[in-house]
Amino acid sequence: MARVVQKYGGTAVTTPEQIKKVAQRVIDSYNDNNDVVVVISARTGETNRLIEMAHEMCPGQEGREYDLLISAGEQVSVGLLALCITSMGYKTRTYLGWQVPIITDPIHTRASIEEVDPTKIITDLKLGSIVIVAGFQGIDRGGNITTLGRGGGDTSAVVLAHALEAEQCELYSDVDGIFTADPAVCSDARKIELISYDEMLELASQGARGVQIRAIEYAKKHNVTIHVRSSFTAASGTLVTGEDTTMEGVLVTGIVYDKNEAKIAVLGVPDKPGTAARILTALADSGISVDMIVQNVSQAALADLTFTVSKNDLDKASLITTKIAEELNVREVVADRNISKVSIVGLGMRNHAGVAARMFTALAYNNINIQMISTSEIKVSVAIDERYTELAVRVLHEAFKMHV
Repeated sequence: MARVVQKYGGTAVTTPEQIKKVAQRVIDSYNDNNDVVVVISARTGETNRLIEMAHEMCPGQEGREYDLLISAGEQVSVGLLALCITSMGYKTRTYLGWQVPIITDPIHTRASIEEVDPTKIITDLKLGSIVIVAGFQGIDRGGNITTLGRGGGDTSAVVLAHALEAEQCELYSDVDGIFTADPAVCSDARKIELISYDEMLELASQGARGVQIRAIEYAKKHNVTIHVRSSFTAASGTLVTGEDTTMEGVLVTGIVYDKNEAKIAVLGVPDKPGTAARILTALADSGISVDMIVQNVSQAALADLTFTVSKNDLDKASLITTKIAEELNVREVVADRNISKVSIVGLGMRNHAGVAARMFTALAYNNINIQMISTSEIKVSVAIDERYTELAVRVLHEAFKMHV
């Protein structure tokens, strides 16, 4: 008998008909002689509704009671699915995060899981029950309900899969798997059957949908195989797993873009130790994450520092940067929200020369100017004018023959 953890996202349980279909899929897996543990999210829009209600009634309030409120959506989903499965003649056992328990640190709205005790779940499985657990939530050691941040249900599922020694963790959502590019942009985008943890981490960090980054990190650390699948079809999806020797034969595995990028250029910065650190530290202290960073070679003891932040943070980041720039007697600060980031990712880059040159040549041939460049061992990212995002993705998809 195999043990399987299945996680269903909000889009899979929005309507009564969808919940019934999920119930049947869970039952089918159970009837295939599997121990089945289901992790479920709030229905689409429910968590947003609770957040908007909180912000409308009491703006700026977060913490213990805020997490208590926004964790409620999962409880509804758990109850509805359990009632549905029970009505079809099968035993269920339900748990909220604190009942498992799933122990987290005390950081509200973005807690990290520290420990899971699977004892009660294992007992229920032995008694023939289908176990349903609320995703996205846990409890800290002080007894306070916590939430794991957007996509936290993925992390709940992966951690439970590890604790239960499940054969794999199936993540069901509205996507059929991980593709070589966004199918809405590239009509010939191909579903990837097998992808490494590192490649998936790079794709997710650069804007790809599919799996929460923390879930991938945990899966990699504990060697949990993830199966990204559609909740609307029976087709297999994409396996996220450890590296295989065949993976390095693929030059570029995926192309991803992120339009939530903005650029700040600080021109005429005094070229002396600590100047860049002063600006970037101030941004970090305000909770603003910086992505790509470029500083040119100094001329006349002055340099230009350029970096990217999310569009949502641009106004705040510009104010902070401008204030420090005035103190440093910087020549000018220029903000630009009309950029995007396009990245290519693949294990094959480790052992093949000329990948970046091929990328840049393809973009140049199509008159797409590169404004910034960032690289890792298995990734090359470029910042370009936002108008050319979709064109750049299609050009690169063709240049690396990823439709084959």
